[in-house]
Amino acid sequence: MKAFRHICIAVISVFLIVAVIVNIALIKNKNSAEGEYRVEASRLADDIEKNGTYDLSEYPRLTGVYTSADGPLYESENNYLIIEARGELYRVEYKQFTQDDSLVLINCILAALFLLILGFLIYIRTKIIVPFGRLDSVPRELAKGNLAVEIPEEKSRFFGRFTWGINMLRENLEGSRKQELQLLREKKLLLLSLSHDIKTPLSAIKLNSKALARGLYQDEDKRRAAAESINKRADEIENFVTDITRAASEDFMNFEVNIGEVFLSEIISKINARYAAQLELSGTNFKIGEYGDCLLSCDGDRLGECLQNLIENAIKYGDGTRISISFDKMDGCELIMVSNPGCTLENKELVQIFDSFQRGSNAQGAGGNGLGLFICKRLMTLMNGDVYAEIKDGEFRITLVVRLA
Repeated sequence: MKAFRHICIAVISVFLIVAVIVNIALIKNKNSAEGEYRVEASRLADDIEKNGTYDLSEYPRLTGVYTSADGPLYESENNYLIIEARGELYRVEYKQFTQDDSLVLINCILAALFLLILGFLIYIRTKIIVPFGRLDSVPRELAKGNLAVEIPEEKSRFFGRFTWGINMLRENLEGSRKQELQLLREKKLLLLSLSHDIKTPLSAIKLNSKALARGLYQDEDKRRAAAESINKRADEIENFVTDITRAASEDFMNFEVNIGEVFLSEIISKINARYAAQLELSGTNFKIGEYGDCLLSCDGDRLGECLQNLIENAIKYGDGTRISISFDKMDGCELIMVSNPGCTLENKELVQIFDSFQRGSNAQGAGGNGLGLFICKRLMTLMNGDVYAEIKDGEFRITLVVRLA
């Protein structure tokens, strides 16, 4: 708000300075124009002195020249001055130059312009600056975790959609927090339950192993039975560990997908707008192949997220020379292929790259957590599509299989 006040003061000050300069220029021009009739009268006197005659049409400021023979020399209702030429006096009448009307008109225009600028500044302050000031603390409070922060309703066409979006963001954050708390509660209960269940077979294993170690079982059949009991209890513990691993993986599988219909061109246009300028600055040739626009059956936002993950991987693990997006159709599906040269992965790694927390041998020195391709796989599966990877001639290619609507 303070910065806007400074801008307003600067704009008004500049305008007033310009208005003063214009008025000074007009007044100077007026004074200069009012002295022109004296110059013309002097020229007229010179002509009479030299030639004895004159041509009044050459003096636009002068309206008449009279001598004493034409009547009383000093009596006239018009503006005049007396000149002398060849020993005789002349009354030279002239029209008074006035610029007062023009000066008033220009100042009226300047005043109207000033009011227009002032009204515009007030409008900006009322409709943009003040509403924005009311929302200034909202993002900061949301970042602190204060999801109960009041978001004032704005009917302004500039901020109506913005406040609506902020409210949606807050609702999503609230939903995510509740979901996170629910998952943490379920995890805690699961771990408590599993830890209790593990204690029983673990106790049996310890008892049997101690008995075997001390040689308490002299009979071969009893020793074999004790060993089989240990193996059975170990299998139970292994099953519990499998349940824990599955429960940990389920967190990453909880994606919301709203399948609808979206044009391929809409998805590709967003990707091009997102990455074209960035890759051009980094010297990477970003090439989008030709494609026939079609209607896809998917969640447009999720499909865009998958493409962004693939391009980010190409930026991170490629050689930086080229990233290509090509297209094909097969069996009622649109194939979208993202490829980049400089691949150092081995073919045997392709089976594992879509697993969670799995990173390839080319990930050394590159940031990441091994979830990008895992997320792509889950999203494409939920959208009734697929994703697969291949390496050919040192080029890494990932293909998204999207159903046509």
